[in-house]
Amino acid sequence: MEKTVNQKAWWLVAPVLVLVAFSAVIPLMTVVNYSVQDTFGNNKFFWAGLEWFSELLDSERMWNALGRQAAFSAIILAIEIPLGIIVALSMPKKGVWSSVCLVLMALPLLIPWNVVGTIWQIFGRVDIGLLGYALDAIGVEYNYTQDFYAAWITVIVMDVWHWTSLVALLAFAGLKSIPDAYYQAAKIDQASRWKVFRYIELPKMQGVLMIAILLRFMDSFMIYTEPFVVTGGGPGNATTFLSIDLVKMALGQFDLGPAAAFSLMYFLVILLVSWVFYTVMTNLEKKEQGK
Repeated sequence: MEKTVNQKAWWLVAPVLVLVAFSAVIPLMTVVNYSVQDTFGNNKFFWAGLEWFSELLDSERMWNALGRQAAFSAIILAIEIPLGIIVALSMPKKGVWSSVCLVLMALPLLIPWNVVGTIWQIFGRVDIGLLGYALDAIGVEYNYTQDFYAAWITVIVMDVWHWTSLVALLAFAGLKSIPDAYYQAAKIDQASRWKVFRYIELPKMQGVLMIAILLRFMDSFMIYTEPFVVTGGGPGNATTFLSIDLVKMALGQFDLGPAAAFSLMYFLVILLVSWVFYTVMTNLEKKEQGK
């Protein structure tokens, strides 16, 4: 007897597919169209082929922005992942204080990105900002609008303040999933604190830590609002990351063709790295299930 298949469920999925088409697929195809053409206004387009991609690959400007972006993401991951783990390990696992800590950890994540940039822009000013005024009072020269290192330190500390909580909350969730029997067995074996972390807590946190690394990489690699509000990409091009450079190219210079090609290359880099992280996460999950 032939089994009948009910296809009516597609009518429930259809609105979602239409929404995705309008919000993602159609804009993406528009960008692809612009990336292979040139325009001088009045909706007149001229075929350019892969000219913009070739120019970008030979552009020192793009490679410099990519280098700054990669350095920023690497520094952010190197600071926030260990710091988030330390914070999670320090948080109480049960009781009222555990709930208080969770709420405090979640507070920075609720602040909009532009507000975070504005807070740190004012906070670091020498004339009215608490941080800038305090550093100036003790004789430390600090001006994030003129000094390369001050600008980088400000942007990095701002991101660490804003997003370390996400890593801490994910790591805390991983720690909470560990059965008490593991700790009891370690206590019986008189395992040191380092061995408990190395052989019990860290392996159990691998899954959530990979998610944290993936999320923090994607966000840090696409960061725009916070550094733009604080430094505007300066001083000079010190904090002109890929996203800021892309916006300057598209809106400031109105080079739509190169900007479209730039955005596609930007997208492919993020997609490639995300795929690598996903592959690693899948392999780790299979390894855990095989034990």
